[in-house]
Amino acid sequence: MSSTNNPDTTKNLFFISEISSNHNKSLERSLKLIEASAESGCSAVKFQLFKIDKLFSVEVLSQSEKHRKRKEWELPVEFIPELSKKCKELGLKFSCTPFYIEAVSQLEPYVDFYKIASYELLWDDLLIEVAKTRKEIILSTGMASLSEIKHAVDVLRANDCSKLTLLHCISAYPTPYQQANLSAIKTIRDHTSCDVGWSDHTADPIVIHRAISKWNAKTIEFHIDLDGKGGEAGIGHCWLPHQIKKVIFDANRSLLADGDGIKAPVKAEFNDRLWRADPTDGLRPMKEIRDKWQTF
Repeated sequence: MSSTNNPDTTKNLFFISEISSNHNKSLERSLKLIEASAESGCSAVKFQLFKIDKLFSVEVLSQSEKHRKRKEWELPVEFIPELSKKCKELGLKFSCTPFYIEAVSQLEPYVDFYKIASYELLWDDLLIEVAKTRKEIILSTGMASLSEIKHAVDVLRANDCSKLTLLHCISAYPTPYQQANLSAIKTIRDHTSCDVGWSDHTADPIVIHRAISKWNAKTIEFHIDLDGKGGEAGIGHCWLPHQIKKVIFDANRSLLADGDGIKAPVKAEFNDRLWRADPTDGLRPMKEIRDKWQTF
């Protein structure tokens, strides 16, 4: 990860670069996307592992060419070891979303954490299989009601989930910023006692900054593309590397500006303290340093 990209430093924010299907089934492109994520200041990279015949029903696939074409978006399983290795080389966490039961075991030797997608939130069998690995889990909550979220959390916790983070998410691609409903971050947090972040589909810097500064989101997921030529790039919810790099840099800077909350002189003020008005006569600077300015 580029040392010049992040301010001196806060480890509080965890930015996840979602490659999704912008890899175009190319290992070379996948590795370049990981490199771009590192250079942008990300903490983790996430891919998706699905097979369309395990994702959609026979009825849909037999009648919908649009859904059959999603086969072009599949990530080859044989890429997984190389993707994980590249992330480790660059100091990134590697994650992948399993969309079928067998994918959980295929990913287990390689992922630092699992991501469960909003569309799979209702599937208890998948939740249980992932939880049984005892690895960290991040769960998106797009389209879900609060009761559905609480049920998923209960299932994961009942099956030994070691660490769970939820992401407030709007599953619209792209999401109008007016519908981001960021205040739901607090609602979910209050009702689940989980850390809650934001999974972004707005591609709007203001929304990400607001999620962090107002609603204390520490985990931010976003979709990245390399050059506008990724499989999902035309939809409108993806970021290019130079765009998200500035957002991540500014977000980390803004946290540093918060300070520790203690009202006391800071280092930048030390030299000016003796130049305040002396309380005995109201003149600057303090009498204890006026001798340096005495006229002979």
